[in-house]
Amino acid sequence: MANQNSEETDQLLAAVSNGDRSALGKLMQRHLPYLRKVVEVRISRELSSRIDVSDVVQETQMVVMRRIQEFAMDRPTSFRVWLRSRAIEQLIDQYRRHVGAAKRSVRREQGQDNNSSMAIAHALVTDNPGQRLRRAEIASRVRELIDDLRENDREILALRHGEGLSNNETAETLQISVDTASKRYGRALRRLVEKVSHAGLETSLGLDNI
Repeated sequence: MANQNSEETDQLLAAVSNGDRSALGKLMQRHLPYLRKVVEVRISRELSSRIDVSDVVQETQMVVMRRIQEFAMDRPTSFRVWLRSRAIEQLIDQYRRHVGAAKRSVRREQGQDNNSSMAIAHALVTDNPGQRLRRAEIASRVRELIDDLRENDREILALRHGEGLSNNETAETLQISVDTASKRYGRALRRLVEKVSHAGLETSLGLDNI
């Protein structure tokens, strides 16, 4: 999806840099589902009890609209990676505003106490008629296995399957090489598959689509 949209995104960004306001609206609409997905995956339990996902998305959109000209001129990153950074900044800002200072770091709050493990599980668990009624139960079990993975493994799986980033976008987000991102993802997936297989849930994962 990201590769299919990249050419049109580039065209819209070029139009935005030339002052085309309608192009900005089209750009935001095209990437709104991804922006919302990032917020849904990364919002913490404490914050989600105090503010709606839609509010964070709206705040992020406002920031993007204020700063889009700067981005469109310089293009420091791909657009989705830049958009993601703005969403994470808003989540951190909203957490500080609504929850306040916490004993644990904001990095840990954004990286672990969130919906990413469940998002990964739902992305990987096969949706077939025979297991449809048990899908939520299976996804919950897979989430527990994901939570047992190392933080680096969980993070790259969250980027690839929770947020739906490509390998190139994942590498850019993590500031590592594309080859390193690919290898790290492969190792993380193998470790998860081993855990899932040991738990007897291997037939529940849609590995053919990975």
